[in-house]
Amino acid sequence: MATPSRKTSTPTPLASKRVPPRDPSSEVPSKRRTSAPPAPPLPSSGPFVEGSIVRIAMENFLTYDICEVCPGPHLNMIIGANGTGKSSIVCAICLGLAGKPAFMGRADKVGFFVKRGCSKGMVEIELFRTSGNLIITREIDVAKNQSFWFINKKSTTQKVVEEQVAALNIQVSNLCQFLPQDKVGEFAKLSKIELLEATEKSIGPPEMHRYHCELKNFREKEKQLETSCKEKTEYLEKMIQRNERYKQDVERFYERKRHLDLIEMLEAKRPWVEYENVRQEYEEVKLARDQVKDEVRKLKEGQIPMTRRIEEIEMQRHNLESQIKVKATDIKETSQKCKQKQDVIERKDKHIEELQQALIVKQNEEHDRQRRISNTRKMIEDLQNELKSTENCVNLQPQIDAITIDLRRVQDEKELCESETIDKHKERETLEKEKKSVNDQIIQFDNLMNQKEDKLRQRYRDTYDAVLWLRNNRDKFKQRVYEPIMLTINMKDNRNAKYIENHIPANDLRAFVFESQEDMEVFLKEVRDNKKLRVNAVIAPKSSYADRAPSRSLNELKQYGFFSYLRELFDAPAPVMSYLCNQYHIHEVPVGTERTRERIERVIQETRLKQMYTAEEKYVVKTSFYSNKVISSNTSLKVAQFLTVTVDLEQRRHLEEHLKEINRKLRAVESGLIALRETNKHLEHKDNELRQKKKELLERKTKKRQLEQKISSKLGSLKLMEQDTCNLEEEERKASTKIKEINVQKAKLVTELTNLIKSCTSLHIQKVNLILQNTTVISEKNKLESDYMAISSQLRLTEQRFIELDENRQRLLQKCKELMKRARQVCNLSAEQTVPQEYQTAFQDLPNTLDEIDALLTEERSRASCFTGLNPTVVEEYTKREEEIEQLTQELKIKKVELDKYRENISQVKERWLNPLKELVEKINEKFSNFFSSMQCAGEVDLHTENEEDYDKYGIRIRVKFRSSTQLHELTPHHQSGGERSVSTMLYLMALQELNRCPFRVVDEINQGMDPINERRVFEMVVNTACKENTSQYFFITPKLLQNLPYSEKMTVLFVYNGPHMLEPNRWNLKAFQRRRRRITFTQPSQ
Repeated sequence: MATPSRKTSTPTPLASKRVPPRDPSSEVPSKRRTSAPPAPPLPSSGPFVEGSIVRIAMENFLTYDICEVCPGPHLNMIIGANGTGKSSIVCAICLGLAGKPAFMGRADKVGFFVKRGCSKGMVEIELFRTSGNLIITREIDVAKNQSFWFINKKSTTQKVVEEQVAALNIQVSNLCQFLPQDKVGEFAKLSKIELLEATEKSIGPPEMHRYHCELKNFREKEKQLETSCKEKTEYLEKMIQRNERYKQDVERFYERKRHLDLIEMLEAKRPWVEYENVRQEYEEVKLARDQVKDEVRKLKEGQIPMTRRIEEIEMQRHNLESQIKVKATDIKETSQKCKQKQDVIERKDKHIEELQQALIVKQNEEHDRQRRISNTRKMIEDLQNELKSTENCVNLQPQIDAITIDLRRVQDEKELCESETIDKHKERETLEKEKKSVNDQIIQFDNLMNQKEDKLRQRYRDTYDAVLWLRNNRDKFKQRVYEPIMLTINMKDNRNAKYIENHIPANDLRAFVFESQEDMEVFLKEVRDNKKLRVNAVIAPKSSYADRAPSRSLNELKQYGFFSYLRELFDAPAPVMSYLCNQYHIHEVPVGTERTRERIERVIQETRLKQMYTAEEKYVVKTSFYSNKVISSNTSLKVAQFLTVTVDLEQRRHLEEHLKEINRKLRAVESGLIALRETNKHLEHKDNELRQKKKELLERKTKKRQLEQKISSKLGSLKLMEQDTCNLEEEERKASTKIKEINVQKAKLVTELTNLIKSCTSLHIQKVNLILQNTTVISEKNKLESDYMAISSQLRLTEQRFIELDENRQRLLQKCKELMKRARQVCNLSAEQTVPQEYQTAFQDLPNTLDEIDALLTEERSRASCFTGLNPTVVEEYTKREEEIEQLTQELKIKKVELDKYRENISQVKERWLNPLKELVEKINEKFSNFFSSMQCAGEVDLHTENEEDYDKYGIRIRVKFRSSTQLHELTPHHQSGGERSVSTMLYLMALQELNRCPFRVVDEINQGMDPINERRVFEMVVNTACKENTSQYFFITPKLLQNLPYSEKMTVLFVYNGPHMLEPNRWNLKAFQRRRRRITFTQPSQ
């Protein structure tokens, strides 16, 4: 915080040419004591407009102990050296009129504005009001960081003060009305939308901003209603379509219900029809049973005579059968004897056949033995011939031994080759593992770089898009273009990132660095003008500043706790480092520790450093141009956000070189493996050839031994076959003798068999005669029995029919009872009730037979079964959905009416807002263009919007041109220089001056960035504009002015002095000074 050289510094009002004399009643004393009685409000008089500042009083506020300022009604020029307290007056105006401390850009707590060492401070603002001036007092308690408010010396609340200030159309938070020193640069940063809102509040009619807010609210509500109508319409259409899909199902459900109702009625009538059918059947069965009972009685009476005759014939048949049995026994015994004789004869024949077969077998065996002997002798002869033709194999062994030695040598070479191959494979695996490890480390470095790019993309998407474009279009530039500084900077220790981010503004951290002005213009035209991306660009100095030595050696500063300069905390490309050294003097700014902060006063006094950093604070030291007093300010360091990710680029380069070396070794190993595979293939082929030669030699050596063994075996087999001989003639003679003996025995058996056959034939003839007689008797008996059986069968059938009919009668009777009960149950009738008339009427329209009912039931059930997948809930949902559709239709109708109403309101409010706004902007543009034209430049102001219906996107666009060779460019924080932005800002505020409805305007040190020509032109315009009749009060704060500037009689010039020879506040008397000034003025003409 700035510290004055003395306790009190007093601004002195003094007109630079001539100040009109004030009414004595309106003069305000130049000092204020806390013990003095409260001064009454000033009366309303003079050219002050409603809400203008008449008096500003400060006590223990920033650089002031006690001070009172009385500004004029028109242009107030506050002049003073840096650090004397000009901006303190601006702070007093802002805080005294309920402004937020943060708006000033100095501190966020009101207690920081109280003079150091004081526990309380006070600001008092007196505003002109025709009904009586308004005095607003703000007392500040440092300990509680709290404010106490008074209006006309009566305690009140901040809300009441804000309402009183707003009623006078005072807006200290509006940059178009109140532009403090630390906010001058932010005016150019205002977006078009924010500038429109500030302009509306500043110079528009009171209702203009309200109409704009209403339009935005109406538009938002209109969008919500449109969305709601669209959603409800879509939902309603879906509901209607869904009901249309289910409509057929509902109709099918009701049709199925009609079928089911008919089925229910048919099922109710069926038991009654079934009962009637069964009852009629019962009567018929009962009548048939009585008839069958009479038939049974008649048949039983006709069976008695037939039974007696059958018994007589049965006795005669029994005698004949006894005789037949005796004859059959005799025949059986004779037949058995014949059978025995036949069996003996057959055995004799079989014996003869066996003798003949044995002889044939012996003959065949002898023939086969002779054939095998012949074949064996031929094979022995062939083997002996082959043995003779086989060469002597004694000389093959040396060849076999030589081949064996060659084979052993080839095997040794193969083993050596395989061992080398295994070693090569192991070496390749080791290199691949090492390559994977190096790749993983490089990927980790790339991931860290990606983290920095992700942070850039999240915070500054336009800059990130520009980086992507640059990487794809580097060929368009003649010299190298560096990506945003935050990406090219690499912290050596990420704990020190906070110092760099607090020292280098965010706008430069995201700026691209160029080595050529031409390249930068190409880049900005493509990215900023064509792609509409908000990016920053800077040019590196032509001569390098990167390696410049600091003015003081670091060793001299280590005694104060400093450990490094900012430049040594990070690495960056040379042009980037050169730009930072030139622009932000990072090679001259040391970084200290907590030890530095503890002895900061000594550091400031002894080192004379302009900027320095401690562990958690930044210190800026300035020297007063007038008093040479040292003024220091400190701010807490913000937490680093972008540079915390550290990438060791040198290590990454070593890793890439190591990766190249590994790839070279891998290629060498692969070449060695290919050569080893070729060698192994050649050795394998040679090994196969040697093995084949050795096999052939071994086969030739063992062939003679095999032939000798085969000949010896065949000779032994031949000897055994010649010893096994057989006498065929002797065998044939023995067989013939045995056959003759058997034939003699066979002739005797045939004679005995012939006699037995004759005896058996006689017995058969006698048996046949007896059988014929028995057959005649049996035939008669069978006829009688047949007739009897026919009658018995008829009787049984008749009796069975009687039984069946009787059982059927009983069954039908029981069934009639059950059907009657069932029919009554179906109709819910008791035993005494008759069938209701409604059932009788319904039954008349239905079929009367079971077949027709069953056929109709089957048909209806089939039809009902066709309606599958139907659910009663579908009908309920359909009905419910119909009701919902009706409700939605009504709601949609109401929403559309409401939407039409909002559109009508929008149309009305838009007409009341847009037309006056266009006229207002046109007036601003006319004055703004005239101001620029008078400076041989060009500028225009227009109302900008992309969509006429998006009222929250409307904005005021300022476009300026300071050189005839360029086009009009929009005023931005980056495209124009600082002086150009200051001129544009000042001329825009001047364009608002004559249109302004606010009571006063404050502009603090806006001319600092202007060149002398523009400063002179702007000053002339300010004087001409602010000193016109009926214009609002104007405060213009500046530390210096050019010589021979034009002034106006209506100006008030306030000089702010501060130094060791200042007059004490209690000795300052404004009235006495004015009286002396008048006397001097009046006496001058007489002299």
